[in-house]
Amino acid sequence: MEQFAPKFQEEYAAKIPAMTLLAGLGWSFLSPQEALALRGGKQDRVVLREVLRDVLSKRTFQHAGKSYPLSENSIDNIISHLCSPALNEGLRHANEAIYNHLMYGIPVTEFVDGKKVTPTVSIIDWQNPDNNLFHFTEEYTVTRAGGFDSRRPDLVCFVNGLPLVVIEAKRPDGNSQKGPTINEGISQSLRNQRPDEVPHLFAYSQLLLSVNGIDGRYGTVETPEKFWAAWKEEDISDADMLALKNKSLDDATLQHLFNHRDKRDLSWYQNLIAGGELMVTGQDKLLISLLSKDRLFDMVRYFTIFDKKIGKIVGRYQQVFGIKRLLERIQKRNSKGGREGGVIWHTTGSGKSFTMVFLSKALILQEELKQCRVIVVTDRVDLENQLSKTFASGGELSSKKDKEAAMATSGKRLAQQIGKGNERIIFTLIQKFNSATKLPECHNDSPNIIVLIDEGHRSQGGENNIRMNQALPNASFVAFTGTPLLKDDKTTNKFGPIVHAYTMQRAVEDKTVTPLLYEERIPDLDVNERAIDAWFERMTDGLSDEQKGDLKKKFSRRGQVYGTDERIQLIAYDIAHHFDKNIDEGLKGQLCCDSKASAIKYKKYLDEVGLFESAVVMSSPDTREGNTSVDEKTMPEVSKWWKEHVGSSDEQNYTKELVERFDKDPELKLLIVVDKLLTGFDEPKNAV
Repeated sequence: MEQFAPKFQEEYAAKIPAMTLLAGLGWSFLSPQEALALRGGKQDRVVLREVLRDVLSKRTFQHAGKSYPLSENSIDNIISHLCSPALNEGLRHANEAIYNHLMYGIPVTEFVDGKKVTPTVSIIDWQNPDNNLFHFTEEYTVTRAGGFDSRRPDLVCFVNGLPLVVIEAKRPDGNSQKGPTINEGISQSLRNQRPDEVPHLFAYSQLLLSVNGIDGRYGTVETPEKFWAAWKEEDISDADMLALKNKSLDDATLQHLFNHRDKRDLSWYQNLIAGGELMVTGQDKLLISLLSKDRLFDMVRYFTIFDKKIGKIVGRYQQVFGIKRLLERIQKRNSKGGREGGVIWHTTGSGKSFTMVFLSKALILQEELKQCRVIVVTDRVDLENQLSKTFASGGELSSKKDKEAAMATSGKRLAQQIGKGNERIIFTLIQKFNSATKLPECHNDSPNIIVLIDEGHRSQGGENNIRMNQALPNASFVAFTGTPLLKDDKTTNKFGPIVHAYTMQRAVEDKTVTPLLYEERIPDLDVNERAIDAWFERMTDGLSDEQKGDLKKKFSRRGQVYGTDERIQLIAYDIAHHFDKNIDEGLKGQLCCDSKASAIKYKKYLDEVGLFESAVVMSSPDTREGNTSVDEKTMPEVSKWWKEHVGSSDEQNYTKELVERFDKDPELKLLIVVDKLLTGFDEPKNAV
């Protein structure tokens, strides 16, 4: 009975459960000896050439309406090309070249009735997974680049003979001095990718996994250890997971899995499953979620990009499921024939920029959506630059010329791009969009336009949203935001429901962002009522008693005096002493203020304490095209008055005219006082 005792070695805890699960998912097992034979008995070869040859021998090409098989010469050329990755330029370059062959095929030269033709041959049939061959093996011995010794990844998964997935399996109770066993598997995978190890194996890799029987993480080629990610499934139910975990394997499959092993291994496994239904572990969930045939194809095809700066990137689960939900939403039509939109609420640090790139790629590859054009709208120049660089670096804009063509350099240029252009991707600032919509040519009734609005909660005022909908009445508007949304948030009202959410709590649980810890501090803020009354009288000099009474009644709450010097001084002193006493030397802090005026005052009083240095960081005035000179956030009451009495703003004359009217118009003076109480805005006299 000793052999039936619980086993905690990696073989029993991680590898055998992974092998049986892969078999249940439809992967065919090859013993190490069978895998070696399929690569010509040479351990320095990593492609199962005989399997690849078998697949290619069934490929055909079309010419003049007829189907023809590939010639032996073409098959040999494809195999030779695929089996010679260009590692002299680095693993990343070699991996990208192989990936492009997988995605777009390889051109060959054929002769039909004496005429030369150059068809492109698909290596993988992405539309029909069952038209491909899926194998896996264990202890896959590969000779190192130096040719002396070898490495043996625990499990390798092949599609059409190409090693697309490499798995390291570790025991769950690793040596405590070495740290978590998941990290041990990741470290081993990273080591094996080095130039003097087995990079020729990883030239083909699309997904890399590290599992320990209990849990698992995944990454791709050259993914740093800290970015190997967890997976949380949203589409496959727990019941389906349980059914796949406990799927019975026929005797032939079991014998094939265990024939090359010690007989006690099969006995141990049979005893294990005879004990009743097995629970689903984190390792099982990762394998089912990523290595089910359809899901693996989705991950490789839609959710893999190469960024020139960062490297190869594979989607995280929130990006994958966010885009899946979004594609489902975009394909729906409303009663007028337009496409539906919605909101992607992914917290800061969750990769919204790359989510947009993945979405753009998915739109190109989806047959029913590939005709769609994408307009990316931001509200800041730095965001526009960041996104355009991300798209270009990720391959969605293939050349400098493409990037230049995609940029809306002016409102007039954007109006032309929207009305008559054919650019696949357009980048614009919301201000240019507003300018463009005033032009008659800025109109397009096509439902095949997807508008992606970054930080949609921030840039979509009522007028902005109305203008965009008038210009593109049938487009799908998708807002991306990292800001927590309230139940009745205007963002969801304008764009539709929340299509997918990835909250700060989930990001912290996934360890993708650092948790924020809050400690409430309430400094003594007794308010000197006599001083405030005197300040109020000074500020409202010239107003009638009735106006003063209305103003006091409306703005008597404590919140209206939060910007007073006494309060800021007390808070600054409290912050300074708390920071000096509790924060380690060398660390920095950030104080966010409600206004620029408050920021200046906080610095003044922090400097008075003198316990540390401080600096003020503030954004510059917004003077981009189409932006109103009346800052609606800083002067809300004045903004309303200005629109009613003056109309459109004049950047050059606004300040001058406002100063001239200030002393003559009691109503305007009252409104400016209101704005000062609300926001700390200085009077025009002081500003000028």
